[in-house]
Amino acid sequence: MSIAQNVSRILADIEAAAIAAGRDPKEIILCAATKMNGSDAVREAIAAGVRCCGENRVQELTQKLSENAYDGADIHFIGHLQTNKVRQVVGKVSLIQSVDSLRLLQAISKEAVRQDLMQDILLEINIGEEASKSGFSAADILPLLQDLEQYPNVRVRGLMAIPPICENPGDNNKFFEEIRALAVDIKAKKYDNVCMEILSMGMSDDYEDAIAHGSTMIRIGTAIFGARNYAPAPPMG
Repeated sequence: MSIAQNVSRILADIEAAAIAAGRDPKEIILCAATKMNGSDAVREAIAAGVRCCGENRVQELTQKLSENAYDGADIHFIGHLQTNKVRQVVGKVSLIQSVDSLRLLQAISKEAVRQDLMQDILLEINIGEEASKSGFSAADILPLLQDLEQYPNVRVRGLMAIPPICENPGDNNKFFEEIRALAVDIKAKKYDNVCMEILSMGMSDDYEDAIAHGSTMIRIGTAIFGARNYAPAPPMG
């Protein structure tokens, strides 16, 4: 299927999943994960109805920005962000979804102050408490939010999570529920510079379950663009 056909199918699936959950389909945003896809593929997805693109790599973000690949869509950063590359991202994207440490939060705040702008972020939760993944534990979040007034140029708009890889459909539902419950708890406490309007959870294999359990943003790459080719390029000769 073409990128346009894939986008059309996913948008229809989002609508159906939302209605089945008693939700308004307009509450759910499709964020196209554009890693390892060129500018032409990104433009095709946007032409097909994608209104949000999420980039994983700073180098790709910079390249595609220079090629005006994202015209017509909101731009998010969704990959692991190193503190030494924060300057290349802050102010270039409307939302940094993958803020996974206090050190990164501090670096983003410092750069936002330098640029005199407000940078919207999501806090990444390591909901499965996996040693191989970065992110805050659920227990770390509330103390962090109490100190957020130290970072007036950063606004937390919600949470992001990548649950563990599961073998069976529905296995991740408990993690989606935990994220939603955490967001409800945070929202009730009314912290400064915090609004829990975005729950970014659900990818190509589980986005319908995520929608059923409260996701407001799904990050889809493979189901739009096809499987990525991670093989190294052949040597030049």
